[in-house]
Amino acid sequence: MTVRPRQRIFDNLETIYREAYERAKLAGDEKRMLDLDAAYQREQLLLEVLLDIRDTLTALPPSEVRPGEHPMPDPLATLESIRRITRLR
Repeated sequence: MTVRPRQRIFDNLETIYREAYERAKLAGDEKRMLDLDAAYQREQLLLEVLLDIRDTLTALPPSEVRPGEHPMPDPLATLESIRRITRLR
């Protein structure tokens, strides 16, 4: 499975919010502009957390990766990570 790079995801998020922000600005809707700014910051923080989780679940310990080899996640370690994450609630 190919994962999208972090920067591409953040760029897409910024594009979506920037377009909506510009529409609100052209309409003179300052309240909407403030709401969009706060929503963008919230979404960006959530994405960072989700991407950190994704990276953790798909990473192998460095000792198990050979040069030139693409690391594949260990299914049991992934399940254990998910179990630990869900217990944090």
